[in-house]
Amino acid sequence: MMWRGTRRRDQEIAPDEIFLDVSNAPAFDRTRFEGRIEKPLAASTFLVTVGAVCVLFLILIARSWNLEISNGAFYAAQSAHNSLTVVPLFAPRGIITDTNGVVLAENREKEDGSVERIYTLPALSHIIGYVSYPKKDMHGVYYDTSEKGVTGLEAEYNDILTGTNGQILTEMDALGNVRSEGVVVAAKPGKTLQLSIDANLEKRFAQALAAIVEGKHFIAGAGVIMDVETGAVNAMVSYPNYDANVMSSGGPASTIAAYHTDPGHTFLNHAVQGVYAPGSIVKPFVAAGALTDGLITANTVINDHGRLSIPDPYHPGKEFVYTGWRALGPVDVKKAIAWSSDVFFYTLGGGFEDQKGLGIDRLEYWYRAFGLGTTTGIDLSGEASGLIPDPAWKKSVFNESWYLGDTYFTAIGQYSVQVTPIQMACAIAAIANGGKLFTPTLFANQTPLYTNVPVASAALATVRAGMRMGVTDALAGAINLPYVRVAAKTGTAQTGVRNQYDNSWVEGFFPYDHPKYAFAVVLERGPSGTGEQAVNVMRDLFDALYADTSPYVGDL
Repeated sequence: MMWRGTRRRDQEIAPDEIFLDVSNAPAFDRTRFEGRIEKPLAASTFLVTVGAVCVLFLILIARSWNLEISNGAFYAAQSAHNSLTVVPLFAPRGIITDTNGVVLAENREKEDGSVERIYTLPALSHIIGYVSYPKKDMHGVYYDTSEKGVTGLEAEYNDILTGTNGQILTEMDALGNVRSEGVVVAAKPGKTLQLSIDANLEKRFAQALAAIVEGKHFIAGAGVIMDVETGAVNAMVSYPNYDANVMSSGGPASTIAAYHTDPGHTFLNHAVQGVYAPGSIVKPFVAAGALTDGLITANTVINDHGRLSIPDPYHPGKEFVYTGWRALGPVDVKKAIAWSSDVFFYTLGGGFEDQKGLGIDRLEYWYRAFGLGTTTGIDLSGEASGLIPDPAWKKSVFNESWYLGDTYFTAIGQYSVQVTPIQMACAIAAIANGGKLFTPTLFANQTPLYTNVPVASAALATVRAGMRMGVTDALAGAINLPYVRVAAKTGTAQTGVRNQYDNSWVEGFFPYDHPKYAFAVVLERGPSGTGEQAVNVMRDLFDALYADTSPYVGDL
C-alpha cells in the first residue's frame, strides 16, 4: 500500500518573502524585524487622482453636450450626408446636326464628370446660340443641375434638347472613402435637332462675307441663302460673329470684352435682327406691282434724263428736283431693273406727267404683299419687323404731312424704308418661285408654309428677265459666271448724317432657268463709294463652291 504524504502549507510569511517598501526602509529594524514594512499613500495622492478624474469627466460631459445638444442636428445631418450621398447624373443634351448629319453641337465629358457643350462651327453661333452649365456652391455641391440654352436655337428649343438627369447613390464611410456606388435613376438624353443648314455652305458663305467686310472696311454684314421651293434656310451668316464655345465657358474675359465693344454689334444677328435701308433692291417688287396693276406693260418706255423735276406749287417758278444716279435714256422695265433707273421708279411710285404712279397706299400694299415691314416667322427670337413708312406713320412721328417726294423716295427704297436680310431673301424667293411667300425654317424636312402673293405670273417673268439682264449686261456683272446662271439686283443706300457711308446690297436667285435658291446679302456702313461690294461676296462664294465641286453650282 502506498502512502502519499501531505504537506501542510505554512501560513506564516517568511522574512525573505517580504518586499520592503523602499521609501519605508529607514523605519524598519532589519536585525529585529521590527517596524512597519508598508507605508500608506499620502492624502494628496488621492486628491490629485480624484481631481484628474473629475476634470476628465467634465471634459467628457462638455464634449457630449457639444455633440448632442449644441450641434446635434448639424452633425446628424452631416453624418447622414457623409454616409449616403445622391449625386446628379447629368443627361446628355440633344445634339444638333446640319441637313447632311454633320454634328454642329455635341457633348464632351470632362475629367470631373461634368459635361461640356462643344460647337464645331462658330459661324453658326448666332443661329445655334449657346448654353449655361450647372452651377456648384463653395463646397462643390450642385445647386443648379440643369444645362440651359441662353440664346439661339439652344434657348428656343431648350425643352426638346434638355434630357432628364439621373441619380447616383454613393455610400461613404466616416473617413470619406466610397464603400458602394450605383445608379438609382438612369439619365435620359435630349432629342436631336436636324437643321436645314448646310455646314459647308455656311462655312464658305461666312468666309466670303468676312473677307469683303474686313477688306473694304464695312463694320458689319449678313447674308441668307434659302430654298425657293420649301423656304428652308440653307445658310445664314452674320458678321461680326462670336464663338459659342467662349460664351458657354465664360472666357477668356478679354475675348468677351472685345465682343461687347465691337462697333459692328457682335451679338446682333444682323440677318434677322438688323434693319437697313434697302435702296434699289426693292425695285423688282415695285415693278411686279405696277405690272400686275396694269400701270405699265413690259413694253412701256420712260425716258430717264437723270432727273425728275416737279413744279413747286407754293413757290411759282421753282421746282423740286429728284435726281437719279445716272441718265440712262429710254428704258423699259427690264432695263430699268438691270440698270437701276431711279427716274423710272420715281415715276412708277408717284407718277409723272402722263404716267400714273402707284401712290403711297398701293406702294405700301405691294411691299407688304411681299413680306416687307413685318416679321417672317423664322424660328429665332428677337426678329425685327422693319418699316414701311406711310402718311399715318409720318404724322405720328414727325407731325408732318406726306408729300409726293416722300412717295418717290419710298419707291426706290430710301426715305425711312427699313428691311432685314431674311425678309429680302423670302421676298426674292417669291419672285423666283412664282409668288409663294414662304415662312422660312431652319429645320430639315419641315412641312412648307406659305402664302400666295397676288401677283401676275407674267409680271414675275418680266421681273426675272430684268434681273437676269442685270447680271449679263449691267450692274451685277461680277456674278456673270460660266458655271451657274444667276439673276440678281444690286442696291446702295446712303447712310450717316452727311450720307458719308454706304450700305451695299445684292439679292437674287439661281439657277435662272429653274430657280432653286434665293439669296440676299447686306454690308453695313462702308466708306462712300463701296456700295457695289455686296455682289463680290456672292462672286467669292460661287467661286469657292465651284472649286469644291459643290452641288449648289455647276450642273443644276
